[in-house]
Amino acid sequence: MTPVEAGMARADNRIYLDYAATTPVDQSVVEAMKPYQNEIFGNPASIHSFGQEARAAVEQAREDIAWHIGANPDEIIFTGGGTESNNLAIQGAAYKHGKRGSHIVTSAIEHHSVLNCCRFLEHAGFRVTYVGVDEDGLVDPDDVKRAMEDDTILVSIMHANNEIGTIQPIGEIGEIASERGVLFHVDAVQSFGHLPINIGALKIDLLSASAHKLYGPKGVGILFVRRKAAIRPLVHGGDQELGLRPSTHNVPAIVGFAEAVRIAQEVMGKEAEKIAMLRDALIEGILEKIEGAVLNGHPKKRLHNNVNVSFEYIDGESLLVGLDMAGIACSTGSACSFATLEPSHVLLALGVELGAVQSAVRFSLGRYTTKIEINQVLDILSGIIRRMRETSPFYRWRHG
Repeated sequence: MTPVEAGMARADNRIYLDYAATTPVDQSVVEAMKPYQNEIFGNPASIHSFGQEARAAVEQAREDIAWHIGANPDEIIFTGGGTESNNLAIQGAAYKHGKRGSHIVTSAIEHHSVLNCCRFLEHAGFRVTYVGVDEDGLVDPDDVKRAMEDDTILVSIMHANNEIGTIQPIGEIGEIASERGVLFHVDAVQSFGHLPINIGALKIDLLSASAHKLYGPKGVGILFVRRKAAIRPLVHGGDQELGLRPSTHNVPAIVGFAEAVRIAQEVMGKEAEKIAMLRDALIEGILEKIEGAVLNGHPKKRLHNNVNVSFEYIDGESLLVGLDMAGIACSTGSACSFATLEPSHVLLALGVELGAVQSAVRFSLGRYTTKIEINQVLDILSGIIRRMRETSPFYRWRHG
């Protein structure tokens, strides 16, 4: 166990497999943030030495994060998180370029912060085409190309899906948008810090990310805005962040974000390999041990930490409660839509039958997941499902 992992050791024996919802803050990130809570506490907009010390930290963080994706420091805008970044990108682009066109292309499986933003813009007079996906959740670049019109001003496609983990062909889609002179926005909240991203090679104009998905603090995100990609601010105030996001900087969180990115850059390859092995062990164990289990999402082109499975004759919410009572934390989909209890729009877009949609559970692994935990989850999960099916009249009727 590394010093960082030792610092994260839990006092109980609960198992956390919901890293796609949020991650624990890495201990090194905590230490990096500490001085900016009450020692270097000045307002970065102030001209005195207290403020300039804080400003230097913000600008260093901006430079470090920009380097991670091959951007220029002045193209990084700090926000309050992924949802704000997505809204600033999409609404900001729409209102800035609305005189040139009114058409937007996105996919049917985007995060709610993208889909609901697009629906809001439809009420404001914009037109949106929602491109479908195949049974594995992949967007076909040719479908995006066919959906584009003469007045298309923006294409917004996520890098990796938060529910099923499918990784999209961002490079191909970016090339298509670039050839047409259309802005290309990528929601990289799930992939940033986990997959290599080079905004130049991928032809990305706008990119959203959030610190709490890569062991950083909650409440801070970024929006990469390519210099040529003019957008309009949603909030009006001072001139912070080039006037695109006026507000006093959250200096501790920004510093923490940069430290989380530094760590991610350092461990990305080895960590992805380790977690992918555990992911595959979990998938193989579930499919072998549990009858009627089906993997959702692409079998290969998926995030290294994502396992989304439907279980025949099982209610996903009930299974989630049973697992939580057994000390295992996972989810039935996006944490941002849990309160609605609506069927997953992502799985429905894949053509998954409603019963299988309602039985789906997402396990998402992370930096502190162990092989022992995976084995424990397999034993507990199979036992809970067996007991749930024993009390299911429909299951007993079908299996006599």
